[in-house]
Amino acid sequence: MKPFVWIALIMLVMGAWVARRPAVDATTAKPNVLFILTDDQGWGDLSLHGNPVVETPNLDQLARSGARFDRFFVSPLCAPTRASLLTGRYHLRTGTVSVSQGWERMQSDELTLAEIVRQNGYATGCFGKWHNGEHAPEDPNGQGFDEFLGFCAGHWNNYFDAELQHNDRMVPTKGFITDVLTNAALAFIGKHKARPFFCYVPFNAPHSPHQVPDRYFDKYKAKGLDDEQASIYGMVENIDDNVGRLLQALDRLKLTQNTIVVFATDNGPNGHRFNGGMKGIKGSVDEGGVRVPLFVRWPGRIRPRTLIRPNAAHIDLLPTLVDLCGLRFTPAYPLDGRSLTSLLLGRSDTLADRMLFTHVTNMNGNQLLAEPGSVRTAQYRLVRQRGQTLLYDMLRDSTQTTDIAADQPGQVQRLRTAYDRWFADVSRSIQFSRPAPVAARRVLLQAPEARFSGGIRYKQGNGWANDWLTNWQSPADSIWWDVVVKRPGTYQLSLQYTAPAVAHGAVVTVTAGNETRQQALPGGFDPPLKPSPDRVPRKEVYEKSWAWLSLDKLELPAGNHRILLRAQSASNGPVADVKALLLTAAGPAAP
Repeated sequence: MKPFVWIALIMLVMGAWVARRPAVDATTAKPNVLFILTDDQGWGDLSLHGNPVVETPNLDQLARSGARFDRFFVSPLCAPTRASLLTGRYHLRTGTVSVSQGWERMQSDELTLAEIVRQNGYATGCFGKWHNGEHAPEDPNGQGFDEFLGFCAGHWNNYFDAELQHNDRMVPTKGFITDVLTNAALAFIGKHKARPFFCYVPFNAPHSPHQVPDRYFDKYKAKGLDDEQASIYGMVENIDDNVGRLLQALDRLKLTQNTIVVFATDNGPNGHRFNGGMKGIKGSVDEGGVRVPLFVRWPGRIRPRTLIRPNAAHIDLLPTLVDLCGLRFTPAYPLDGRSLTSLLLGRSDTLADRMLFTHVTNMNGNQLLAEPGSVRTAQYRLVRQRGQTLLYDMLRDSTQTTDIAADQPGQVQRLRTAYDRWFADVSRSIQFSRPAPVAARRVLLQAPEARFSGGIRYKQGNGWANDWLTNWQSPADSIWWDVVVKRPGTYQLSLQYTAPAVAHGAVVTVTAGNETRQQALPGGFDPPLKPSPDRVPRKEVYEKSWAWLSLDKLELPAGNHRILLRAQSASNGPVADVKALLLTAAGPAAP
């Protein structure tokens, strides 16, 4: 054969090999990661999963264009799931126990996925709901994100033209919140298109309050749904449209081939609606409370329409993405999750069986109770709640209709013992005294972080995000915040409050250590609640306007302090409703 023929054949073979190989070689170019998380969207809130009402064409196509997990499990509530997704560890290990009053906070020494990718040269951005701590260094910027737009609380009061946090300041926005967050994510992707990026988009919809643009609401009302379901499905379709915008941007910027796209939700549905016949909703340790969608797309690496059947969980996502991206990584603490790369890349279709655990907060004073809790294996789910131990064969009884605990005492004992051992392990470092860190120039201590005595109570009742304190009437009543000062110095204290006219002249005292300051309330600022575009009455508090009262300056040395509020002399009636206490550094930090 003549030499030029050999050369032609060699070039032909090489060309075919180049055409077949992935568009981007992961050994030379780190893939981008776009991670989309939604709030309170259940497994059944997708047309792909058989929902006869909701329309989610973009999410359905995303699932078909990559891998879809058949059984992916998270925690039953928002903040715990987020802590596990970001750390690869069970949430109780991270300090995240529940959803409010400081129990949502994740310890700042946890190594997050954002910190790992940033150490590997990635740009990092978070656009949406954080819910793992609102004070530095527990906030998004302190936990690895270069840019943050959204809110740190468990929910937000208003979804239209909302004021949101951009890094360390509040900014006004225009439009519906899911659209606004998508716009910010698109701007981040466009800005960093020439380098690897990690874009985390934790949308807060379809969490309540039930607010949604008219065109989405009207569409689902026309299908005969009640206002609540029309709102929820409208928010879900709006999410789907925004997911479509994100995917189109990757196409337009020619980033699709080198971007891993992940979609998941944080717990079961926030109400009783279609969920594939599963038992349980948000807050439940049954299957319906913790089984959610997980889709992973990486063109050229993950085969389209891959169905992954082995059980997987939120703790697996960090080690999986670290593995897929080929990142340098030294864990700060041992991981609970395992890499699912072999399943995603088609190297295996099996995974060694293991036990997956879940827990929902139940307190008895300063004791964290072990129940409700659950254990999931490939075949069984053991559920412990209200003093009962139930066992279900999930292969034969996916809807959990028949308790077989009496027929399988050995299996019950095995799983119960494993759960007790797990709970003792993951909860052993939980701190019941968790002072808020004062590590920034401006620290807003909100009412749900406070402790109080006497007749004072939460306005809504549960102390969820955005709640405030009311019924402050007596000199015997007190409100306090426990803080740990990491940035010592002089701080200006300001009280965010409302007060009726009758409170005029009441003297508020604030004490920290041996220092006390006092200020008289002007009274007479007690506006009504703001009108809200909610489609149905909300469970959370409504919004209202607040005034600020300067309480002078206090020196706060490094260490633990209690900042205590009392009414030194009260009028015949309420003193004030309290929303927050603001600490603003008045000068340079002490040496």
